[in-house]
Amino acid sequence: MWTHSTKWQGDLPEGGKELLEKFSKYAKITGVIFVILGLIGIIFPLALSIATVAFASYLMIVAGLISGYFTWVSNKEDWLGWLKSLVLFLMGMFILYYPINGIAAIGLMLVFYFFMDAFSGFALAFSMRGQSGWWIWLFNSFISLVLGIIFMVGWPFSSTYLVGLFIGISLFFDGIAMLAGGSIWSKLVK
Repeated sequence: MWTHSTKWQGDLPEGGKELLEKFSKYAKITGVIFVILGLIGIIFPLALSIATVAFASYLMIVAGLISGYFTWVSNKEDWLGWLKSLVLFLMGMFILYYPINGIAAIGLMLVFYFFMDAFSGFALAFSMRGQSGWWIWLFNSFISLVLGIIFMVGWPFSSTYLVGLFIGISLFFDGIAMLAGGSIWSKLVK
């Protein structure tokens, strides 16, 4: 049960201490990686925007090919399966050849992402209220909310640099939160 101390109160289930130690270790490693990726995105926002669009377009192309293969081996007469494969493949190719339009579309999706990240982060922060460091999760959530609002106001014209910049900022603060969370969780089991 969570209390206002920095130590875990009560008994951990069998293997719980090792699980929390492992989680703490990998939270810190993930936090460092997120901070580094975030800094790269903040320094080179256009590069991260293009990388994000390229990654999404290649995912769609591969998904279209895999869906087409599945339709081929399962039911060659399934026209909806072929339509899904074709749409995925063509949308991936369209985004790959017209990356600015893809960046604008990804920008709109990021608005929804930042809002969902903010609301889930607020829920986590308020569930941890009273614990040391809970305010870091609250601050991270507030940053995501502000990024979502700023992005929504400037869309679609500002998408070319904001996609990379805001993903970078979000990754940076997610990394800081993961580092802090890993430190807090390691203190709880000691």
